[in-house]
Amino acid sequence: MEQIKLFCPATIANLSCGFDVLGTCLDTVGDEMIVRKSTQIGVRITKIIGADLPLETEKNVAGVAALAMLHGMELDFGFDIEIYKKIKAGSGIGSSSASAAGAVFGINELIGKPFSRKELIYFAMQGEVLASGSAHADNVAPALCGGFTLVRGYDPLDVIRIDSPLELYATIIHPQIELKTSEMRAVLQPTISLKSAITQWGNVGGLIAGLYTSDYDLIGRSLRDEIVEPLRGPFIPQFDLVKQSALDNGALGSGISGSGPSIFALSKGREIAEKVADGMRKIYDTTGIKYEIHVSNINAEGVKII
Repeated sequence: MEQIKLFCPATIANLSCGFDVLGTCLDTVGDEMIVRKSTQIGVRITKIIGADLPLETEKNVAGVAALAMLHGMELDFGFDIEIYKKIKAGSGIGSSSASAAGAVFGINELIGKPFSRKELIYFAMQGEVLASGSAHADNVAPALCGGFTLVRGYDPLDVIRIDSPLELYATIIHPQIELKTSEMRAVLQPTISLKSAITQWGNVGGLIAGLYTSDYDLIGRSLRDEIVEPLRGPFIPQFDLVKQSALDNGALGSGISGSGPSIFALSKGREIAEKVADGMRKIYDTTGIKYEIHVSNINAEGVKII
């Protein structure tokens, strides 16, 4: 195989209670990427359509992730990468992770799949360092593995994949404003109260248990954030109204997607997810802020070959 075309999915990270450790993969939103072998050794970003991002390999998250993966390998050929961005940078639904995950997955396929999807997470994380200043896996893990992922630990990296309940759907509204991940991390506090920590631990455990047992009510009760949302919510226009509207329209829970500004809601069934989307639209139609809304089932596969 000389080239491969990929769907590189968007993701929702944190999922309210799971800051930097929980994420899920979307099925209807994502970038496309073409990775092809080249006689020229190394990695080159040859084309980016849909976003004003650097073509320089060392300044592009896909390039950095690819270089990390190829470090120490002695190949007599290289790779050219074309990126067709459909996930806007700074959207909060994993724009950088889609590029990083796609690059390492595509190259891995072209060199005979020496790494598993889970093993590719570490390399994709190096692209996230460039994007946000920290090597977090809550976006790249679900982008590569599909379903839900729990990052149990980073040293060593330990990722657990969890199947999604079959009727679970996500609704995401993306206001057309940019909140950079690095800036949103800067508003967080380095210490938290023991009371908040205990509540958060309980919610993480409850969410994991709800996913394993397809207990939708438990999932809803657990989608609560005591620590990060109170600090980031004020930066997102109409956040409280959108969240309340989602709940009023039947969502199991709602919160900030990644570092924002996107807001997500999880619902049981597409019908409720669409109703939640309609409620979100009504609120943002009054603001004058441009927005996009996505309704998606949970992507069980992750990065896909097209």
